[in-house]
Amino acid sequence: MSGPSLDITLNRIDRIYRPGEKVSGAVAIQADKPISHNGIKLTVEGSVSLQLSARSIGLFEAFYSSLKPIQLISLEIDICGPGKFPSGVTEIPFEFPLKPLPGEDLFDTYHGVYVNTQYNISADMTRGVMAKNLKKTREFVVETQHDEIPQDKKNKPFNFKVSPESLQNVKESSRKRIPEFFFEGYVNHTTCDISKPFTGELIIHKCAVDIRSIELQLVRVESCSYLEGEAREATEIQNIQVSDGNVMRGLAIPIYMVFPRLFTSCTTIAKQFKVEFEVNLIILFADNHMVTE
Repeated sequence: MSGPSLDITLNRIDRIYRPGEKVSGAVAIQADKPISHNGIKLTVEGSVSLQLSARSIGLFEAFYSSLKPIQLISLEIDICGPGKFPSGVTEIPFEFPLKPLPGEDLFDTYHGVYVNTQYNISADMTRGVMAKNLKKTREFVVETQHDEIPQDKKNKPFNFKVSPESLQNVKESSRKRIPEFFFEGYVNHTTCDISKPFTGELIIHKCAVDIRSIELQLVRVESCSYLEGEAREATEIQNIQVSDGNVMRGLAIPIYMVFPRLFTSCTTIAKQFKVEFEVNLIILFADNHMVTE
């Protein structure tokens, strides 16, 4: 015979809410026999946790320059007073408005490496001295109202050309050893709606060596402000293969990537932190050399 359990269900399957909306659901208590309790309290917490990169500012500074979390939401609701639940399943409904604390703004839910924006609902049921308290936590997703993409940026593709002459951060002595190649393409948007795919096209016009793989890399660039300046770190979110093998020259290769929702958000620039995103096109040659645009 298992003991009683506690669960939280929300009225939306995707658990996505926007500022100003009401978050509603129910706390479900399942018990094999009647149980006494001292009440159920619902706690809603939303915060941005920041961490400094030891690689960016040094291990010593990262350890001692701790950053306090930014509290966005803090709410406590007593949804049930002391009493007794019968055997079976009992559901207690709840509802609360999604509003930030005074002086704060809500940010998109985002799971990063050095910046994390998270919203949680916790239900706590306290019981007697000889009984075990029950607790359940459920994350919900916040999507803020994004500004409409300007028309001039919405319909303006970004064209790019890659050749040995266009490469940066290459020594002149090494440039002579780079094989002859010319790639050309475009991406449809550089200001993107994260609910829609990132699309474009790539054409390999010529390449003196065989190509092993063409990949698309999505990178997060997180910045945290601290007393002595700003720590900035770029890390990979995902890497997808666009083509495999020595592709045909002159062939239009489609670029298509879906943004992973919890690991991306709208570009955010706040007082204490910034979250930005970049996309790299990586051409890997058969001799293990590569070109990144």
